Amino acid sequence: MSQIDVNNVLNQMRQLSAQLRPAETAYKADTTGQADFGALLKQSIASVGQSQMDAGRMAASFERGDAGADLGRTMVAVQKAQLSLSTASEVRNRLVDAYKEIMSMTV
Repeated sequence: MSQIDVNNVLNQMRQLSAQLRPAETAYKADTTGQADFGALLKQSIASVGQSQMDAGRMAASFERGDAGADLGRTMVAVQKAQLSLSTASEVRNRLVDAYKEIMSMTV
């Protein structure tokens, strides 16, 4: 399995979130000016869920034969949703592995 840079993946998730909802990209900062990880993670998960719902709506619209439904846009939305879900899943796996490794360290 290839190594994945978690910071790079988080940056990509931020960019995807900014594309989906530009008004909500500002995340909380604590008093030191650093990003609040919990807020960022919650926002990323919400972004993945939103892309899944949007892709589902577009697919259902295409299946019904609605006039505004476009196969190309629907397929792109479905692929983006799948990619965002697999990315979030991989980030979760890496975070769990990091947590396990930290917990097994002796102090």
